[in-house]
Amino acid sequence: LTSPERAVLLAYSKIWLYDELLASTLPDDAWVATALARYFPKALRERHATYMPRHPLKREIIATYVDNSMVNRVGSTFVHQLLETTGAKPYEIVRAYLLNREIFGFVDLWKAIEALDNEVDDAVQSAMLLDTSRLIGRGTTWFLRSRRLAEDMAATIAHFTPQVAALATRLPQLLDPGERVRIDTAVAAYVAKGVPQPLATRVVAFDTLYAALDIVEVAGTAKRPVETIAELYFALATRFGLPWLREKIAALPGDAHWQMLAKGAMQDDLSSLQRTITGEVLRGADSGAPAKLVAAWEDRNRRSVERAVQLFGELRATSAVDAAMLSVALRELRNLA
Repeated sequence: LTSPERAVLLAYSKIWLYDELLASTLPDDAWVATALARYFPKALRERHATYMPRHPLKREIIATYVDNSMVNRVGSTFVHQLLETTGAKPYEIVRAYLLNREIFGFVDLWKAIEALDNEVDDAVQSAMLLDTSRLIGRGTTWFLRSRRLAEDMAATIAHFTPQVAALATRLPQLLDPGERVRIDTAVAAYVAKGVPQPLATRVVAFDTLYAALDIVEVAGTAKRPVETIAELYFALATRFGLPWLREKIAALPGDAHWQMLAKGAMQDDLSSLQRTITGEVLRGADSGAPAKLVAAWEDRNRRSVERAVQLFGELRATSAVDAAMLSVALRELRNLA
């Protein structure tokens, strides 16, 4: 498509989404309504803040602001793709996107990347934005599947944000060696192109933060520190080679409609199973180091664990892995959950 054609698609997608938002209750949400003040210049906010909530076009302004800020970032097809893969309503997708954006601090990260204008090549900035974009789709989908979507937005953001931030500095050290090597290599490549190391590390490791959503949920259910759950979560991932399994699922073709749905379902299943197995390891265990908890759980489920380890070993020894093989692997994980 040419740039003018893309612009037309972007405009039509905004018009359509604006109508959907206006017909929903999302503009009435107390947290979403904070967009009203951000729409106006600072001078007006300072002088007339008390009048803004009574603006006769309040809902229209909020819908316009949210619509533009989202579509400008994720493009004209984002909402439609999630409509197909999740069956959610447009306003629910926007709600999930806003939760995801705030909890992971996307706005600050985007600003940091854009602040590198004239300091690094445009292609480097584009690559960094693409590296962070995977978490937009995955995190939004997570909230669409979660009970959290129907809860108070401000409370959900307040619950997740500090815990996700606390995990952000620790997660890279908890990954399996192969994943750490990948991250270190990618960080070094960005630094060589002029990107500050802290920003490069944050960008490259950003996608791994997706696990923080499940970790926070398990920690809340089990009433354990998120740091303990994180260690356990990634210890299980390393034990069964789940990063490799996730990589193979991501490599499946997804051009056709049903291929895309199947691929998305397998990715969701893997994340759900990893979360469930983590909860199972904790079941009936009062305390203990993550390694001891995993060992005790394996003793209780020795036959199933041995079968799963054997099957995953055979799978990794196969030169070409297809969707059927990955489906069998997920079934074995389901036996452990």
